[in-house]
Amino acid sequence: MSFSDLPFDVGPVYEGERIRGNQMYVELGGPKIDKHFELVRVKKEKEIEDGKVTIIGPNIKDMEEGGRYPIGILVEVAGPELEEDLEAVFERRVHEFCNFINGVMHLNQRYTNWMRLSKSLVQKGFNDLTMLGTVLIRLYKAELPIIKKAQVTLITDPKEIEESYDVAMGIYNKRDERARTIHDEDVDMYYGCVLCQSFAPTHACCITPDRTSLCGSINWFDARAAAKVDPKGPLFEVPPGECVNKEAGEFTGVNDMIKKRSLGEIERIYLYSGMEFPHTSCGCFEAIDFYIPEVNGHGIVDRNYGDVAINGLPFSAMANQTGGGKQMPGFNGVSFQYIGSPKYQLYDGLQLGFESGIYTIVWMPTTVKERVAEFIPEDLIDKIATEEDVQDINQLKTWLKEKNHPVVDTWVEMEEEEEEGEWEEEGAMVPMGTVGLTIPGAGGAGGFKVILKNCKIHAESIIIKKIEPKRRKK
Repeated sequence: MSFSDLPFDVGPVYEGERIRGNQMYVELGGPKIDKHFELVRVKKEKEIEDGKVTIIGPNIKDMEEGGRYPIGILVEVAGPELEEDLEAVFERRVHEFCNFINGVMHLNQRYTNWMRLSKSLVQKGFNDLTMLGTVLIRLYKAELPIIKKAQVTLITDPKEIEESYDVAMGIYNKRDERARTIHDEDVDMYYGCVLCQSFAPTHACCITPDRTSLCGSINWFDARAAAKVDPKGPLFEVPPGECVNKEAGEFTGVNDMIKKRSLGEIERIYLYSGMEFPHTSCGCFEAIDFYIPEVNGHGIVDRNYGDVAINGLPFSAMANQTGGGKQMPGFNGVSFQYIGSPKYQLYDGLQLGFESGIYTIVWMPTTVKERVAEFIPEDLIDKIATEEDVQDINQLKTWLKEKNHPVVDTWVEMEEEEEEGEWEEEGAMVPMGTVGLTIPGAGGAGGFKVILKNCKIHAESIIIKKIEPKRRKK
């Protein structure tokens, strides 16, 4: 395989490249574009014209510098060993292969895909999107030898993309419905994915029937098929091993995997908690589950939400805090499929006396609520606020009280415990050096560790409040 006929470099060394706004020539897809997608379909060999690239809509030379355009990427592949279960796995490789191009930044997946082409790339001669399709075809056939033929269609026209977008969404939904037919206890093998390690070096997804990959594009069936076809590839088997904590979803095999793949940075994971030893987050997650300490509940915001969330932060700010492979209690990257799982933040819900983690949710954007409405219990759905109901934390508190949301029962205990555990020291000074502070999370478990290095802090007072595990009053 060679790319010597192209005016730019291609290789894994360029994965993780960031292209800022002032470096960007054009943006394809992303949060400011309504419809975009990437889809892989397995076809019969006679239906594929190997190497063919079709452009529908404006090409690079027709695009304005600094402009934003839709992007639909349809990759059609053929080969005697291919099966439909591999489509989603091949699809996720679009992310990897696009990032092999020096001057291309690709983020996210499925219907949230987002690309930027740099000015320097265009200056080198990248003036035709056919080159992108050619790179994808060559990499697919070289990296996945079971693919014998491939063709690519790229759509950049806002009207032409609509029909293909609807088809893609139908296929995504079909995959998701199938994934919901089994649960973690039904299988004896989990899977890992490290496709995002170029952007998040200490992150590795653990994919189980109840935990689709954070990007939402690879479910347990997809991962199983990929690991079978390419055992040494980026998706691999993870024997669960001994179950250490059933409610939290802690398994010795999962801990061994994350410790190895994070090079010792992360040692433990609770698959069913966002507050204690939470799953690491990459950057391609569909949504963020974030803790709201003022109400002892959780909010969910997706990357398509353009306003600030109820905690006063936009998705982008929380994503910077959440992603990169960090294990951040209170900020947890999640897929929509996981929100619909009975294991969704189960441990956090049980710690508060709820029957499931879904009862910890107090706020989400209207679009997200509509999307996951079928998974929310009837006695809860009208008690979850949206941006149309409340605009700040105080309004959220009032809303939750009026609606009698289950989390309200935990507030009285919180106030009582804080009063009993309050301690104050006047005129305190933290001397220069290294100081560690732990801020507990929900239920007094997990939380945030704040380490202050080489600092000197003067304060009129320091107030320390003890927070014990809180359970909902029966």
